Amino acid sequence: MANHKSALKRIRSNNAKRLRNKYQHKTTRTFVKRLRTTTDKSEAQELLKTVISMLDKLAKKNIIHRNKAANNKSKLTKLVNSL
Repeated sequence: MANHKSALKRIRSNNAKRLRNKYQHKTTRTFVKRLRTTTDKSEAQELLKTVISMLDKLAKKNIIHRNKAANNKSKLTKLVNSL
């Protein structure tokens, strides 16, 4: 167990950040899955804007790697264009 006040605070803040990151990552994965199952092109285009924004935010905060975000955005854009 931590002995210093600052270490205890760091444990608390790391846990809060971990939960926030987990929530944002899971939400993004849900939106990606929803986009992949969409068959309506106009709806998919609107959803694509949201998903790309979410992926960019995750990459900016280092929750996911920037190359993974780029790969996901590329694949999803190809999918929407093929509808």
